[in-house]
Amino acid sequence: MRTGIKVFDAMTKKPVIASPDETVKACALRMIKDNVGSLLILQREKILGFVTERDIIRKIVARDLDAKTTKIAKIMTKEIISIEPNRDIYDAILLMNAEEVRRLPVISKGKIVGLITIKDIVKINPAMLELFMHRIHVREESKKINGDYEEGICEKCGSQGPVQKIKGKFICVACKK
Repeated sequence: MRTGIKVFDAMTKKPVIASPDETVKACALRMIKDNVGSLLILQREKILGFVTERDIIRKIVARDLDAKTTKIAKIMTKEIISIEPNRDIYDAILLMNAEEVRRLPVISKGKIVGLITIKDIVKINPAMLELFMHRIHVREESKKINGDYEEGICEKCGSQGPVQKIKGKFICVACKK
C-alpha cells in the first residue's frame, strides 16, 4: 500500500544529536530543552547509536547509576536500523513494525540526513495510525498469554522483559532460576 509520500517529506530534517562522550545528564537536559524523546549519537558526522528516554530510565535510573558521570556511549543502542530518504513512508511503517521500533535514522550515502518517527508519519498521514495500532494491540494481547508473567523491569538485574511478582518483587525468568 504505497502512499506516494517519501520518508524525506515526513522526517525531521534536523534531529537532535549528541556526542558519545557527553554525560547522560547533559543528554537528558538536551532532550528536555528540545522537547524530544531521543538523541542520535554522532561522531564526525557518522552515526554511532541513539538513545531514548526509555534507555535512560532502564539503563541509568533503574540501575541507580550516576547520570552525571556516565557517558551516553555506555547506554546508547549501537545496532542501527535505518531507512533511506527516498523510500515510501509505508516502507518505514513496515520496517518499524518488523523491528519493533518507533523511530528510524534516515541515512543517505552513509550520512545521517534526518530521523523519522511514528509521530512524524501520523502527522503527515493520520490514516497510517491504524497500522501502528495493530502492533500495539498484538503486544498487549501477548502480555496476557501467560497470566503469571507481565512485561516489566526485573528488580534484581534491571533487565526488561517478562517478569513475575515473587515475594513482593518483580523478577525476570533468568533471575528466578
